[in-house]
Amino acid sequence: MKEIDLKLEGGCRTTAMGIMPHKDADRALELALSLDIPFWPQLPKVSFLEDMYAQVSEHFPGIILDMDRRVVSFSIDKFYEDFEEYMPHWEEEEFFRLSPEYSVVFHRFLEKDLSGYKYVRGQSIGPVSYGLKILDEKNKPMIYYEEVRQIVFDFVAKKLKAQFGEMQGAHNGAFVWVDEPGLEMIFMAFTGYTSERAKEDYLAFLDSFPGPRGVHLCGNPDWSFLLQMELDVLSLDVLAQGHIFSRYAEEVRGFLERGGIISWGITPTLTEEFERENVHSMIEMLEGLWKSLDRQGIPREQILQQAWLAPARCCLVNQDGEETVTRSFRLLQEVADHFKGKL
Repeated sequence: MKEIDLKLEGGCRTTAMGIMPHKDADRALELALSLDIPFWPQLPKVSFLEDMYAQVSEHFPGIILDMDRRVVSFSIDKFYEDFEEYMPHWEEEEFFRLSPEYSVVFHRFLEKDLSGYKYVRGQSIGPVSYGLKILDEKNKPMIYYEEVRQIVFDFVAKKLKAQFGEMQGAHNGAFVWVDEPGLEMIFMAFTGYTSERAKEDYLAFLDSFPGPRGVHLCGNPDWSFLLQMELDVLSLDVLAQGHIFSRYAEEVRGFLERGGIISWGITPTLTEEFERENVHSMIEMLEGLWKSLDRQGIPREQILQQAWLAPARCCLVNQDGEETVTRSFRLLQEVADHFKGKL
């Protein structure tokens, strides 16, 4: 694949995470395309294969998909059995592409007229989260197997390259990012996968990352770990974590000085939270975070220029199905319009 030098710009553009609660693919696509930076939706309520852990597992050696229980698991014995079949395809990009069976909307998204957008985005679960989440019959995460861990990182990188290549064929401003909720876990004492090892693995992974390098997570890791990585985009839930994130002013300053984009996840998607908030409270929350950083030497104007805005997180648990998420996207547009007017 040829090298792509795509320089991302901020300007309070709107985007969102990939997972959506919709059962109707057309409605999900319509909502995703309503944003400044649209994405192809992952729809686990349409099919378990669209669960982000199941979706990336297509062709991974040793994976067992239990469609009835909706569980992804791993077998080290099966890994070795599958590996002989897997290796001959290692250099075949087609082997790592996302098939229609594993996404009802990916190819439909690429068939849309995307010419009116500056950027379009794809996504995948990241290697740390994938390796920590998938367990064997002994409840041992597959990332704990020395011989498997590197394959996990290389496999996800191959998946990203294949997706990125297909998206670039449809739009020159296409890029992908990884969801990494598991990065929060590596800073907990009980994990057998240390932050030091993760940093080493992640630096090597980013070297093979296609196009702009983006990471999204909704949890609360050691933010300095990510802010000091060579990332182009860091997406986070500031509705829940902003008061902690803003304490890392020195690292945030360095990240922005390197040209990084922060995607500020602000509008609530959980029904109970959404009912407590409105456009004014969301604007006040962001202003408070940005003023705090400004007082610590990061100009508010720079933050605005290098900001994207997004819903705070994905949500599949609301009793109203897609309704609160749809309202969150609309609230997001109002918040973004306010700040775009300040640029």
